[in-house]
Amino acid sequence: MKEAIARTPADYETFRIKPSDTNVMSLILDPIRDKMPFIAFVEIFDKNGATPPNTHEAAYEFFYVIEGEGVARIGGKEIPIRSGDSFVANPGHEHIVENTGEGKLYCLTLMIPNEGFAELVRSGERETLSPEDLAVLQRVVPTKRLVAAE
Repeated sequence: MKEAIARTPADYETFRIKPSDTNVMSLILDPIRDKMPFIAFVEIFDKNGATPPNTHEAAYEFFYVIEGEGVARIGGKEIPIRSGDSFVANPGHEHIVENTGEGKLYCLTLMIPNEGFAELVRSGERETLSPEDLAVLQRVVPTKRLVAAE
């Protein structure tokens, strides 16, 4: 096993599972390429895009909203989401993520364990990240440094 794996967004492999899907998955780490027991990706939703309803038998699916806004529906509960929010869909609960914002919705997503998801994603059509997508994923958000009072 490698000591570490480092990538930039330009190195991510991006797929659309079905041609009719309104979201793509840009793989950061996955069990096929990296021999990891989980999958990490950026899910990019087109305007008005959504995941199909889906359930994972054993996998936990964690989402962190990088940019945009939308709604997550998990087991009958509706959760408004926007930049900086996070949520988890626990195993056995049907979930949908929908982009309700004016632009694209970007979510960092981790699924543990993989539960065959990397294989499903890689069975789709290859896509290329747009310049807009790369700009969002390469953005560095400046932070204020806290200085202790003397």
